[in-house]
Amino acid sequence: MAIVVNLDVMLAKRKIQSKELVEILGITAANLSILKTGKAKAIRFATLEAICEALDCQPGDILEYKSDK
Repeated sequence: MAIVVNLDVMLAKRKIQSKELVEILGITAANLSILKTGKAKAIRFATLEAICEALDCQPGDILEYKSDK
């Protein structure tokens, strides 16, 4: 089971830099990097909601399930 994080894709589509998103969300650049690389073990719904609001997208635009098969 693999959850793919498409945060970089959404940032590019919205023409927003990571630095801008960090300021909007109020999280550290390190935490955003962990999310972007897919190394996060969890994400708070409040953070996911804030990302969706900032990027004007749906959670499914950011998180995707891909089977390992």
